[in-house]
Amino acid sequence: MDARRIVVKVGSSSLTTAAGGLDADRVDALVDVLAKARSGGEKEIVLVSSGAIAAGLSPLGLRRRPKDLARQQAAASVGQGLLVARYTASFARYGVRVGQVLLTTDDTSRRAHYRNAYRTLDQLLAMGALPVVNENDTVATDEIRFGDNDRLAALVAHLVRADLLVLLSDVDGLYDGDPSQPGTTRIEEVRGPEDIAHVSIGSAGKAGVGTGGMVTKVEAARIAAAAGIPVVLTSASQAADALAGRGTGTLFHATGRRSADRLLWLQHASTPQGHLVLDDGAVRAVTERGSSLLPAGIAAVEGDFVAGDPVELRSADGRAVARGLVNFDAKELPQLLGRSTRELARELGPAYEREVVHRDDLVLLEG
Repeated sequence: MDARRIVVKVGSSSLTTAAGGLDADRVDALVDVLAKARSGGEKEIVLVSSGAIAAGLSPLGLRRRPKDLARQQAAASVGQGLLVARYTASFARYGVRVGQVLLTTDDTSRRAHYRNAYRTLDQLLAMGALPVVNENDTVATDEIRFGDNDRLAALVAHLVRADLLVLLSDVDGLYDGDPSQPGTTRIEEVRGPEDIAHVSIGSAGKAGVGTGGMVTKVEAARIAAAAGIPVVLTSASQAADALAGRGTGTLFHATGRRSADRLLWLQHASTPQGHLVLDDGAVRAVTERGSSLLPAGIAAVEGDFVAGDPVELRSADGRAVARGLVNFDAKELPQLLGRSTRELARELGPAYEREVVHRDDLVLLEG
């Protein structure tokens, strides 16, 4: 109830028909709720909206969401304009201006882009506009896609320093089984991963217009909660209750504290460009002592990357233990492996007396 800056994510199935195309009544119903929530001036809303590809299906004569990227991008190109035009017209009924913000993972994984995205969103809110955020499906490639707007919403919530993330779905919360079957119960609160360890989480819905499902929503909730942001997962029809702080859906309590921006994107938005195989001592140093990764602890290098790229750190048995920003190009590293930084500095110069991955640019991976 005390949340002032709220990120609301709505899925394609809550905005469109199963055949594709926007449902104007559904959009207006959501806008009614959002406009009312911010009408007193005490709350700021950032809307992360799916629906661009789904909105473009019918105009292009497509019956279902295409599987190939090129046709998805074509549908997004047509649908994004329709989606924002619909929001613009609907919010205009309340005198609210909207600003479109399209993001790719580059915009959250490159520090300069990250700061620019934050400044744009923050300025839109300061000027009384309501940002409508979506993945830039028109230009995103497989390598730089978020893959679903649930994860994007969690990262945007962290980016704008939100007090609350609300995930709106076609299901009114997380259930301990298939909600369409009798005998299942809605889980009202989740205080940590152990609370839902026993739950079998289903896949995407049957409508064929979205990419998510309960799996991506729970993962998004975990990301946000670990970054200190509570999450409410409920249905679009109960959005008003969620924004008013009334009991609805499933509440995921914050489980951690806000981390450095670069660490959150590094863990959840970056795509490793290669990996480094560590010896056992280096694995312990990185995971148990919080040390930087030095050349002496690296056994092998794989991939084609340049300094500044994200890479995965793996144990000898192939287990991913961490992800970090590498300080050397892939072609430089083979001559450095297994050698001390002091020895390298004597032979190659002072530029080589540095970490391969500094601990401030490194995040541990679970499991």
